[in-house]
Amino acid sequence: MKNGIIIKIGSNQYLVELENDKIYSCQARGNLKQEALLVGDFVEIDVLDEEKQEGVITKLEERKNLIKRPKMANITQIVCVVSMKLPKPDYALLDKQLIFAQMLGIHPVICLNKVDLVEGKEVEKIKELYQKIGYDVVTTNAKTGEGVEELKGYFTNQMTAFSGNSGVGKSTLTNEIFGTERSKEGQISQKNQRGKNTTTGVQLYKIGKDTYLADTPGFSTFDISEIPSNELESYFPEFDAFREKCEYKGCMHQKEEHCGIKEAVQEGKIDQGRYERYLKIYEELKQKEARKW
Repeated sequence: MKNGIIIKIGSNQYLVELENDKIYSCQARGNLKQEALLVGDFVEIDVLDEEKQEGVITKLEERKNLIKRPKMANITQIVCVVSMKLPKPDYALLDKQLIFAQMLGIHPVICLNKVDLVEGKEVEKIKELYQKIGYDVVTTNAKTGEGVEELKGYFTNQMTAFSGNSGVGKSTLTNEIFGTERSKEGQISQKNQRGKNTTTGVQLYKIGKDTYLADTPGFSTFDISEIPSNELESYFPEFDAFREKCEYKGCMHQKEEHCGIKEAVQEGKIDQGRYERYLKIYEELKQKEARKW
């Protein structure tokens, strides 16, 4: 019995990497065939053929979390990539990514990419805003490698995935970080041909001890609809210091009078843009709740 992690899935084939870095081509045993095994799952395997590195998955360990799209499990960190230009930054999407990460208990890191395309003052303004709230922020120029080493410093002992709009530079950053590691998996894929053309599109690469980076098509949606609208304000950490100044219990910081959050916005203690995005997301959640009935 050996312990490992699923790093790639094909047609009825699971590539499982063990602690000794050996990778086994595995089938799933018995009732596990009825379960949706995912990239990132920790499993136990029985080795059937040591020379051919073939085995069978016998047990699925309990998951820390599950992401539905793209499908993967046990991610501990999301790097939210924001392009400072081409395409222009989408801060509404960024805030949804941060809420999504918090909802699943995943550590977020904000990566402001393509910083060479805008003035430094603009980059520093956004960096300071989110750092003040309490988020980790890194600035990069993926094409030149600027800031990539600092970003890699966050990856130790984490299972990390990139997220962000198309064109923000996720693939370039991924290639910079993977370096030559991708060729190793390419050789393994050639050795294990079965199911090669029917992969999930998610693949884990080991870049250090207990350190993995997910090569994914990217997050296409950030479904935060599971959050009740009246709990959304708890996902904005900057509200914490001013919530007790709200006169009414259950204040949603909308049209209520004597609202500590609105006063903080007026005084510049809470960013106006973040507050407006909170209002917009709140309305989106309210509309979804209304449609359920």
